[in-house]
This record gives sequence, C-alpha cells and structure tokens, in this order.
Amino acid sequence: MINHDVDIAIIGGGPAGLAAAYSARNQGAKNVIVVDRNDWLGGILPQCIHDGFGVEETGHSMTGPEYAEMYIDRVNKMGISCMTGTMVLEFTKNYNIIAINKQGLHKISTKAIILAMGCREKTRWHVMIPGDRPSGIFTAGVAQAFINLYNIMPGKNVVVLGSGDVGLIMARRLKFEGAHVLGVVEILPFASGLPRNVVQCLDDYDIPLYLNYTITCIKGRNRLESVTIAQVDDTLHIIEGTEQEIPCDTLLLSLGLIPENELSKTVGIELDERTGGPIVDQHFETTIRGVFACGNCLQVYDTVDVLSLGAKQAGQHAASYALNQFDQVRHSIPVKTLNGIRYIVPQRISRSGVIQFAFRVERPSQSAVFHLKANGKDIFQKKLPWVNPANMVEIKVELSDSLLKSVDHLEASLDG
Repeated sequence: MINHDVDIAIIGGGPAGLAAAYSARNQGAKNVIVVDRNDWLGGILPQCIHDGFGVEETGHSMTGPEYAEMYIDRVNKMGISCMTGTMVLEFTKNYNIIAINKQGLHKISTKAIILAMGCREKTRWHVMIPGDRPSGIFTAGVAQAFINLYNIMPGKNVVVLGSGDVGLIMARRLKFEGAHVLGVVEILPFASGLPRNVVQCLDDYDIPLYLNYTITCIKGRNRLESVTIAQVDDTLHIIEGTEQEIPCDTLLLSLGLIPENELSKTVGIELDERTGGPIVDQHFETTIRGVFACGNCLQVYDTVDVLSLGAKQAGQHAASYALNQFDQVRHSIPVKTLNGIRYIVPQRISRSGVIQFAFRVERPSQSAVFHLKANGKDIFQKKLPWVNPANMVEIKVELSDSLLKSVDHLEASLDG
C-alpha cells in the first residue's frame, strides 16, 4: 500500500474540486491532493463546448474546456497534487481515504476532507417509461459527449424528454448538426431549465416545447421507431384521448441530476432527502466534523460560476479546520422549510454571523416574500419580484449568537 500524508484531500477533480483545492492552498494548507476517477481533470467541462462559463466569476465568457483549463493551470502552478484515474473506495471518520489506481492501493491520511464528487443523470428507469427497449435512447449528457468529444451523431430525428439545461442545450446542438429536433416534452407546466436557455435554445430555433406532457410509450424493435406523448392534468395523471405518436429514431433524456453521494452514505454522513446531498452548516461542513461538501454533490447548481464560488468557500473553511483555526463553538440549529420552498442550504446553523442561504422555490411566482422565522416570529423577510424553480435564490441574513442560543430551530417559507 502506498501512503500519503496531506493537509487536505479532495475527492473529485471537476470544477468544484479544483476550485476548492485552489482556495484551500491559498488559505494556507500546504499539502493538498485532488483525487479523481477520470483520466482527466475538469469533470464534465471538456464536453461543454458552448460559451457562457466564467462570466459571473471573471467577467469573461469562456467555453467549458477553457474554464476547466483556467483552474487546472491555477492548481498546477500552486503545486497541488492531482491523482487522476484513481477510484476512491472508502474514507473513514478519522480522515483516512482508501483509493486504487494502476499503481496499486493508496492510503491517504489527511486532516480534512472535501467531497466534490459531482452528480449523475437520471435514466429512463427513474421515471419508469413503459414500452420496448430499443437502441437510440440516451441521456442528454451522453449524447453531448458523443457529439462534442467523439464526433458521433446519436440520431437524425430527435425527441427530448425533460427540459433541464443540458437537454435544452443539446436540442440546439443537434439542430446545429442537421438533426430534426421534433420537440422537448416536459411534464411540468413550466420549463425546468433556465429561462434564458429556453429562449436561446428553443424559441430562437423554432423547437416546440410541450408543457404538461409526458411520454407514455416507447416503440421499436432494434432501433427506436416512435414515442407516444400525452397531456397530463394538475395531478400529473394522463388525460385520456390526448395521446399522439411521434415517429423518431432518437430519444434524449433530460430528467434531472442526482448528487453523487455513495461514499457519503457508507461513512454515515446525513443526507437531505430533497437535495440528495449532505446536510451542511454555513461553512459547508457535513454532519461529520472535518468533512466538507461542495459543488453538485451538495446541491445541483444553476451555473459553474456560482458552484465554484461556493467551492472556494468550502476550501477556505476546510483549510482553517486542518490548520486548527476553526471556531469550535457549535449551536447546530436546524433550518426547516415550510410552504413555497423546495429546499434550503445550509440546513443547519452552527455559528453566528452573516449566513448565505441558497434555496429553490416550488413553483414560479411574479411576486413573493421570503420569510425566516424564529419561535414563530419573523426575524428576516425580503421581497422577491420574480422566482422560478429553475433559478436558485441566494439571500444573506445576519444571525446573532444570542438568537441562536434562544431557539431550537429556524423556519424558512415563501408567500406568493
């Protein structure tokens, strides 16, 4: 077994892992190591050849590969070790990581761990679409890799199920490449992706968006031949008589993302059933001391810029913990979500100060008011002129030490 002794170990070498490593090193952690199972750094970014990355963070629009290269260069210049092609098998509560690669088995002893494993796509079996099992059915991310990395067209006549951002971007990408994109089918009454992507990827290219529709049947012996779509009511049940069959040879699935947390489960980190990610405090520390989480394994972010900014904060706090600079006072006040809010991060508050909350709403609204309550009384409220489930909302609230000591939980809700 090959032994490594470091200050901070980061599991995952995507944008979150690289940003956290860079930030931790800047904060004073001398020995930082990044471990990733892929043979490359940057996670999914190398296949995201469209621009728009980095605008919020740097003021310049970059493609995914360019954005990844920016952080890879920073990490390399700071002398941060990166182990690619390395699978983490487990880690323990006393900060030992067991990993394996072509060189053999590795034991990484560290003072703090940052989880940055990213997320994975939902498949057909997550929504149980009935019908045949032909070829020609891909997740949107797999189709993106086929086109952008391997120069392979997945098909010619395409239907997209789900209006997530990758699905919207791939609808446009396939149209660029000459495919007939017959429509994007969404079961909800609103698009799941960012409004700007609906406009730039669908409206600008006359690609139909079928809201309140879903696929009820897949037909095809060897290759996909057609899908049947039908309208749904307010309870998401099929409305009989609305079925229509669409001949196609390709179905892309953009059904949402699942934070990757199999390692988190095995060590006993408490997960949020709504986000699928670890429950954390305002310093991104999980329910195990010294283990931090960031990026899409914590919650699915809208943009890589916001993801990286959060990962940098996680890196700073992990470095402070590893260097014994962490404030040990912990109140651990849970934050509960009530009507109007799907989830909120952080889910608990361990120390007083200015807290940055990130949350998603349950439904679109033109006018809403965010409330944070303690003992049933408002301690903070803010008017929001427009909210949408596709857009993560961030709000800063200052909480005093005396307040946290006087309550057993906080409540977040939305009116409107």
